[in-house]
Amino acid sequence: MTPTRLFDRAVIRLSPREGSDENVAEFLQGLVTSDVTKQLPVWAGLLSAQGKALFDFIVWPAGDALLIDCEATAADALIKRLSMYRLRKAIDITRDDALAVHWRPHTGDAAAADPRLPALGERWIAAIDPADPDQSTPGADAAWRAHRLALGVTEGQAELGNGETLWLECNAG
Repeated sequence: MTPTRLFDRAVIRLSPREGSDENVAEFLQGLVTSDVTKQLPVWAGLLSAQGKALFDFIVWPAGDALLIDCEATAADALIKRLSMYRLRKAIDITRDDALAVHWRPHTGDAAAADPRLPALGERWIAAIDPADPDQSTPGADAAWRAHRLALGVTEGQAELGNGETLWLECNAG
C-alpha cells in the first residue's frame, strides 16, 4: 500500500510564544500519561481527575515545539482542555491544518513505528502539499481502522469509552 494520509486525524501544535523560553515538554509532562521529555514519538492520554481516559494521542517532536497527532473530531476539545491547564505559561496551543498524519502498514526507514505496537506499521506527520492537498489513497481511514482493530488496538473517544473507562482498562501501559 502506498503512503496514506489519515483524514480522521488532526495535528495540534504546542509551541513557546515568540521570545519566550517556556519548555513545552515540561508543561505537557505534568498532564499526560507518558514521559514526553525523552524519546518521542510516544502514545499518551489525558485523563480526568478520576483517571478516566478523555483523550489519547501520539506526541511528536518538532524542535522546541511538540506536535499532537489526535482524533480530528476531538482536536478542538483537546485544545480547549489543554488551554485550561496553560494558565500563565507563554505557550501557544493551536490546530496546525498545514500538517497531516500519514500511515502505512509496513515499517521501513522513512518514518517511525507506531509507538503503541510495531505491527501497526509506521506513521509520520508531513506538510500538506498545496499541489496535491488530498495526498490520499481512497479508503485510507477505513483501511487504517480495520488494520488497527484486527490487532486489537483502540483509539479515539468512542472506542476508549467517552470518558467512562479507566486508562488501564484501555490496554494502556
